[in-house]
Amino acid sequence: MWFTGVVASKHLTRAGVALAVLGSVAGGTAYGARELLHRQAAQARRRIGKPLGEQAPAADRHWKKRYGAPVDLLLLGDSVAAGLGAEKPKHTLGGRLARGIAVGAERSVRLRTAAVVGSESSMLAAQLASLPPAYRPDVAVIVVGGNDVTHRVPVAESVRHLAAAIDELRARGAEVVVGTCPDLGALRPVPQPLRALGSRASRQLADAQRVVALDRGARVVSLAHVVGPFFITNPDEMFSLDRFHPSAHGYKRTAKAMLPSVLAALGVVGEVPFGHHAPGVGGSG
Repeated sequence: MWFTGVVASKHLTRAGVALAVLGSVAGGTAYGARELLHRQAAQARRRIGKPLGEQAPAADRHWKKRYGAPVDLLLLGDSVAAGLGAEKPKHTLGGRLARGIAVGAERSVRLRTAAVVGSESSMLAAQLASLPPAYRPDVAVIVVGGNDVTHRVPVAESVRHLAAAIDELRARGAEVVVGTCPDLGALRPVPQPLRALGSRASRQLADAQRVVALDRGARVVSLAHVVGPFFITNPDEMFSLDRFHPSAHGYKRTAKAMLPSVLAALGVVGEVPFGHHAPGVGGSG
């Protein structure tokens, strides 16, 4: 198929490769439609480029030590979980959540980030394997799925890996909060109809992630609902230079949106807003 040669090119960025493969989501379309998607994927690659590199700021440290009684926070997943696009450690998703937990729970936070830029759900196992055997996080936050969509990973396969990661984390005694796959329809550099196909596929994966995570006892935050509208209506503010990954402000919004479920997982709050889901009760939206 046309995308095989594109993926093989050594000169493409990971985001570019992902967007190229995204065109194949419409695998059943006519040849002319596939050619249109091919051209649109190439256009998106040119627009995005690679201004951010592939290393997020290193945010792992003991935040707000003076608060005492530390919470161990673990971040797993892809570039969003890692914080690519933030300029400073405190602006990453992990840094934002750590400070939010410290204020909300009045406890210090020891942040560990095992998330890796470019990861698919299948790579969660390797991220967990990188942790010390004795490590026991109080709460683990997983954000993954965008790369599964763009690389055409079957939904059933994606959620199987997510379920296994949740099971292992809960076996370690951790509470788990899953941020479902963001809506790829917010990516303005991706033209239509390619963007609409990505939006549909990402929402389908997000729905499946919510079901399997709740079934495994994890809390779920539907990112497309709770923060997606901000990325759609304010793209210049919410996206970083590549218009693909969140900016510092985008991470601020995302962390603020996820924080209620993280605090609920820690027993700090009892109620969560729309777009948050708790196992056994279905959440509030």
